[in-house]
Amino acid sequence: MIKKEDVYKIGRIGKAHGVKGEVTFNFNDDVFDRVDAEYLILEVDGILVPFFMEEYRFRSDSTALVKFEDIDTQDRARELTNCDVYFPRELSDNDEEEISWSFLVGFSIVDAQNGKNVGTIASIDDNTMNILFELEDGTLIPASEELITDIDKDNKTITIALPEGILEL
Repeated sequence: MIKKEDVYKIGRIGKAHGVKGEVTFNFNDDVFDRVDAEYLILEVDGILVPFFMEEYRFRSDSTALVKFEDIDTQDRARELTNCDVYFPRELSDNDEEEISWSFLVGFSIVDAQNGKNVGTIASIDDNTMNILFELEDGTLIPASEELITDIDKDNKTITIALPEGILEL
């Protein structure tokens, strides 16, 4: 069984496209194209299920058309509409330079000044030019590469030189 902590969200399935089972995939991380991945994981009725890709093609820098194995009709494709799409952390890029913001959801933030755990990243707010980590308690932390001093993928921690007073806001 696939566990939520073993994957991270990279997008969502949109509408069925055509009559042969293709779906629109709206993504915020193109890791499935950078890494040799044969499948994506969809959350279907609360269960994480692997779906093997026959083919895909990009429509834009945030949308692709995907054809999954055994999804051969428009009706079957419609069943996947609005399913969240995840990618296995174990297959993700090993290069620190290529880590996406989405990959960091679930990581703990550690204050570089005192070594204290500040909280766990619940989501990424990338609606503006200034990307923010939203912690489980609602606290917003700037996700600036200049502030990040270390990313420990094994322990799922990010050490950040937090600006003075940021946690009091």
